Amino acid sequence: MSTSADVYVNSNGRAEHDHILRPRAVKPGNPAVLRTLSEEGFLSVDGSKDLANGNTSGQTSLSGRSTPIPEDAPPSAHSLSSARKQVKAESRRRLFPTIEYASRVSHFDRNSDYRDFQGFYILFWIALTIMAITTMLRNIKDTGYPMRVQIWQLFTVKVWELALADALMVATTAVSLPLHRLFRSSTGTMLGLRWQGGGMALQSLFQTVWFAFWVVVPFHQEWTWTAQVFLTLHTIVLLMKMHSYAFYNGHLSETEKRLRALDNPLTASKAPAYQYPLSGHKQISEKREQTAAETLEVAQLREDLAIELISPLGSVSYPKNLTWSNYTDFLFCPTLCYELEYPRTSGIDWPQLGYKVLATFGVIFLLTITSEEFILPVLIESAARLENVESFSETALILAESISLLLFPFMVTFLLVFLVIFEYVLGAFAEITCFGDRHFYSDWWNSTDWLEFSREWNIPVHHFFRRHVYSASRPHIGRPMATLITFLISAIGHEIVMACITKKIRGYGFLAQMSQLPIVMLQRTKWVRGKRVLNNVCFWCSMILGLSGICSLYVLC
Repeated sequence: MSTSADVYVNSNGRAEHDHILRPRAVKPGNPAVLRTLSEEGFLSVDGSKDLANGNTSGQTSLSGRSTPIPEDAPPSAHSLSSARKQVKAESRRRLFPTIEYASRVSHFDRNSDYRDFQGFYILFWIALTIMAITTMLRNIKDTGYPMRVQIWQLFTVKVWELALADALMVATTAVSLPLHRLFRSSTGTMLGLRWQGGGMALQSLFQTVWFAFWVVVPFHQEWTWTAQVFLTLHTIVLLMKMHSYAFYNGHLSETEKRLRALDNPLTASKAPAYQYPLSGHKQISEKREQTAAETLEVAQLREDLAIELISPLGSVSYPKNLTWSNYTDFLFCPTLCYELEYPRTSGIDWPQLGYKVLATFGVIFLLTITSEEFILPVLIESAARLENVESFSETALILAESISLLLFPFMVTFLLVFLVIFEYVLGAFAEITCFGDRHFYSDWWNSTDWLEFSREWNIPVHHFFRRHVYSASRPHIGRPMATLITFLISAIGHEIVMACITKKIRGYGFLAQMSQLPIVMLQRTKWVRGKRVLNNVCFWCSMILGLSGICSLYVLC
């Protein structure tokens, strides 16, 4: 067997060595550098001559482009430079390609800085597209139609009645603006309707009556569950918007009154704008120093109150924000917390807006297919089987089977609902209003407990509860009770939504959400705290099991 190093004989009888592998020719070495290396003993005389002539058979190879080491450099610098050149020369002389290895971690390693997983996002949509196509092909085979029509028909029942009721509901929230103008006016002050007087009570009464009325309307009109869910969710959103608008402007109205009262410092309140720690203040005994301190205190108080009346961006101030255009803009902005001013983009990105609108309808289409093909048939079959059972064990078995069959469909539904609300619907309204802050969610999928999930899954709602529930109640009842009240109000809201969907009040969702607090306490013990992978696994398992379990209990029990 011949090799690449075999010698061949041509027609003239001379040996040919053309098939012998040879290294490529390189530039001749720098004679001055070669002479220095030879003198220092790093090269033999023959080797330096070979390198000078372009032969690379010597022990090293130089490109002539490295920075020479000064003669007065320490011996260690000369040694490092020579070793580096020898290594480079050896790498050039290798005939087979060299693979560079380094100490690195994989992309999924917890210590990795890699964060670009766009391909998995694309894969998710491709998988859902395949699911939709195969489902439609199966329906064509079984029924002759690409889709079932059980849920699609619900979207067209009393749709104009729903649209009219929703528009009227939005319009009635505008009562908060004339009410606030009344609270701020001198007429309201004479009637005892300042915000800190009867204004806050009147606004709270109006919100309670308004919310109760619009929750009852879908039941009275006997709408479908899809219409009820839409109107109930929109009612809760508008209630939070109305509350934030009224209470923040009420705070600003009291701040404005205090600022005007300081025009006469002798009769005005000198209480600080914020509750500063009392231990930081020093008593001044001398009358002169006390008078100077009071003057400085009034000036500082005026500045604090004036800053409170101006937006953080500095373009809008109270009460110039009390206009219909400002209120309408707030209704359309994708936020639940009212501010005098929001960061804005330079304009509407129309291709991006069109993409988000199309994506919204596309996700609704996928949600409908998932419900019709994988959720509704399981619930219908389980409900029929439960009518004929006679023992608790059979009931428990049917429930367990239903929950297991609904695990994957509800996980897909949960992810689609997240995307359609926080990525596409809120994103579309952000484009329409040029709303600059698009941070509607964080990396909730890495949550290790339910408190972290509540902070990162729905950032607009988290901001509202932190500002108007937790922060408002904590100074009066303390941190533990404020946390409990926050979870309690959130659990009641979720229970109302489930009651509208199933037209049953069972309390399963309420109990499940309130049970998150002891679970969080357990996860923050020294035996479990810090084990992020374990806690994240527990979070996902409880999330998937909870969704299918609660749905099965509400529908079947």
